[in-house]
Amino acid sequence: MDLLWQGLVNGILLGGLYSLMALGLALVWGVLNIVNLAHGAFIMLGGYACYYMFSGLGIDPFIALPVTMAALFVFGYLLQRHLINLVIRAPMFNTLLLTFGIDVVLTYSAQIAFSADFRTINPSYAGAHFTWLGATIPLVRMIACAIAIALTLLLWLFLARTRLGRAIRATAQNLVAARLYGVEPRSIYALTFGIGAALAGGAGALYGVVSQLNPYIGVSLTAKSFVIAIIGGLESPLGVIAGGLILGLVESMTSLYIGATYTDVASFGILVLVLIVRPTGLFGRTT
Repeated sequence: MDLLWQGLVNGILLGGLYSLMALGLALVWGVLNIVNLAHGAFIMLGGYACYYMFSGLGIDPFIALPVTMAALFVFGYLLQRHLINLVIRAPMFNTLLLTFGIDVVLTYSAQIAFSADFRTINPSYAGAHFTWLGATIPLVRMIACAIAIALTLLLWLFLARTRLGRAIRATAQNLVAARLYGVEPRSIYALTFGIGAALAGGAGALYGVVSQLNPYIGVSLTAKSFVIAIIGGLESPLGVIAGGLILGLVESMTSLYIGATYTDVASFGILVLVLIVRPTGLFGRTT
């Protein structure tokens, strides 16, 4: 029983971080109708940005998080405005090719700049933990999970309660109607892509605290983000939280009872099942 409880706690902590990883991909996909294959590379860049602020400047990784997100926002905004926007009305296959090319460029540029060595952000409290109801909870994982869920909830409030957030939602739901109400799609697209990149950068900073960084982590993280976006649906950040928690629990239970080598099999098995049973996602609206 203690082992099961520990697995559930680990799954929840992992799922909270997963939800933030997928949030930027789901937002960009829902608004711009672009599956950003470079999303994992943005997460990787955020991890390295936080790592070098910690190792080079001595800035605590959780304090460096807002700076990392701001830097990735600027990068994502400029990238969409001056490159991706050129093919925004092209068939989805063209945008897939473009974002795939961006992913390749960023990955190999990171290898040249940072080498292929594994790096970890290890603050002085990295080994701290506490026990709750018999389960061991690492402090950094709990903080990372709490920040990830808090950022997801803040995005939900931003989209639901602010004028700019409503403009983003209107653009996603009905572009023609949004234009009639004075929304400028080009600016909204760049802003949305920048927010998606900022969320990816924040996820990368948190990922670097709880796991290892190298230039090639992007592909697997993009795949996991894709799975979560499908499970949770694209309509609401709250659905993405639920999708991340589901994936985290599935991976944790699979690793505990079957073996760590089968976690990806279980993840994509859930994806196939959801696509068959409910193609809009477990928490997406049906038409």
